[in-house]
Amino acid sequence: MSARSVRIKKLAVMAMLVALSIVLVWLVHFPIFGPVAFLEYDPADIPILIGTFAYGPAAGLMLTVVASLIQGFTVSAQSGVMGIAMHIFATSTLVLVAGTIYKFRHTRRGAVLALVCGTLAMTAAMMVFNHFFTPYFITADVADTAAVAANRAYVDTLLFPFIAPFNLIKAGVNSTVTFLVYKVVSKYIVHGDAFHKDVSSSLPNES
Repeated sequence: MSARSVRIKKLAVMAMLVALSIVLVWLVHFPIFGPVAFLEYDPADIPILIGTFAYGPAAGLMLTVVASLIQGFTVSAQSGVMGIAMHIFATSTLVLVAGTIYKFRHTRRGAVLALVCGTLAMTAAMMVFNHFFTPYFITADVADTAAVAANRAYVDTLLFPFIAPFNLIKAGVNSTVTFLVYKVVSKYIVHGDAFHKDVSSSLPNES
């Protein structure tokens, strides 16, 4: 396969992964904790993690930004700019950490370590994001420092009982599913080795 064909195939697979991410968030989304029903689990990061493991952290970052923007203007439009920013920040942290570790430790153990570290990093990053940035998104007048401070105090009350566990569960579930399906998806879709082998074996032998 020529270098041009490889690039075209890579772009096609990445486009498919973005589309799958959008379909998944459209089909599956539900709250985990009743008091913060606006925090919904969705499996959109699974295709992005698969693309990250297949093509590296830079590709994972690209998939994250593209998928987040499309989702933010279509199936998740109700979340607005805040939703887009949060998705990019959270998933970027997950894929950059997981993808970088897996790039240098390309084994099953390396994958486990990568996904665990990515999950913990995303959880910690969203604690920071919610403390520093969310108050500005939910304050009508960001110049009103008293209102921003009040909203920050409110958000801080949600950090440990809800926000941290939510991100830990979401990233943990998506990472687990990615670990379970990656080899099969990589074999049949990303690299297509098994497909090409099956096709070749089905062709009649020339005499």
